[in-house]
Amino acid sequence: MPADHQQRRQRLAEQFRVLGLDAALVTNLVNVRYLSGFTGSAGALAVLADGSAEIATDSRYAVQVADESPDATAHITRAGRATLIDRLVAAGVTVVGFEDRHLSVAAWRELGERLGWTPLGSTVDHLRMVKDDGELSLLRRACQASDDALAAVLPRIGVGVTEREVARWLDDELRNRAEGPGFDTIVASGVNGAIPHHQPTDRPIADGELITIDFGARVGGYHADMTRTIATGQIGAWQHEIYDLVHAAQEAGIAALGVGEAAREVDASARAVIADAGFGAAFGHGLGHGVGLQIHEAPFLGSTSADKLQPSVPVTVEPGIYLPDRGGVRIEDTVVVHADRVERLTTTTRDLLVVG
Repeated sequence: MPADHQQRRQRLAEQFRVLGLDAALVTNLVNVRYLSGFTGSAGALAVLADGSAEIATDSRYAVQVADESPDATAHITRAGRATLIDRLVAAGVTVVGFEDRHLSVAAWRELGERLGWTPLGSTVDHLRMVKDDGELSLLRRACQASDDALAAVLPRIGVGVTEREVARWLDDELRNRAEGPGFDTIVASGVNGAIPHHQPTDRPIADGELITIDFGARVGGYHADMTRTIATGQIGAWQHEIYDLVHAAQEAGIAALGVGEAAREVDASARAVIADAGFGAAFGHGLGHGVGLQIHEAPFLGSTSADKLQPSVPVTVEPGIYLPDRGGVRIEDTVVVHADRVERLTTTTRDLLVVG
């Protein structure tokens, strides 16, 4: 992995000329990990114009940083950012980019006046948008673990089982197959399906209900994200209607994906299916988002997004319909946009599954 981290830092350093920078101070731990491999909970990274890096962390991580970031000069100190600033000044650096989206005003003030500071905005975050082969491999493994976990749990779901039990079973299966859940598992049955981010409760699942299950494994720090809505026994015509609409909307969204496509147009392609059927107001969130070291990252598929799709970019496609006091449906897959195709990483059938 050191070679991959070096290449990522080189890509960042290429932006320095455009931004008028001599170096960058990276303080968001997700971006520190992306650029150096370091996974500790305390640290900062300085990236120089030649792509070299210096990392500061405390004594708890002395062994870990040496193992995870062998190609970065490590400083074991409690001074953290201040140590890196001293190093930058000593190296003759005058203008430094900083992560204004992640650094507090108080912390920025503490950096002092010895250097010129330029906001990086989302520069590093957008570097993470395009995934290398190693990252895509980890995402495939996370998605496979998610599919396998659901397959193991589905036979146990039935009338009388609670939302919390289903969530616990899934989380256990994800821990058996991966690092564990990448985020809080959602299990929303019956009327709770109208709440997109419902937290599982002790509500027993009843006959003739839809159950929305949103979950994903994490492997090597990379997150899978998938949702299936399943049914218990015979469901009504209105439930079949909204399920079929969401299924069709997802297919339309995936068909619209492609290199160079505007994220807002992809969103519009799926949204039109639901809106044209009279349920536009019941689909309030964006169509999807990028996934990687964070469960939600660029690009974002939504009506206000300015993002455009590039090759080797994983995104979710997750339309939904939510009807208060009745229930809802969401179907979600993690897919990868390639130069010549779209690859589905989560493969569990999108046909309506009936259990228990």
